[in-house]
Amino acid sequence: MDDETYRRARIKAAELETSVSALVKRYLVELAGEDSEFERLAALERKLRERVVSFRASDRLPREAIHERRR
Repeated sequence: MDDETYRRARIKAAELETSVSALVKRYLVELAGEDSEFERLAALERKLRERVVSFRASDRLPREAIHERRR
């Protein structure tokens, strides 16, 4: 890391009454704890599937009704 970035990080750490190491640790813990896009979508899919309590093919429209056109 360049000197200027490190200097600014030290200033920010001092403002927050912590150390640069503690800031880096907090950042890495948060980064590692975030779900990936795949994990987020998989969790969303699980939630949606839980909401579908029952599904039967007979609940669907008959083929004739799907292709029926209004006159």
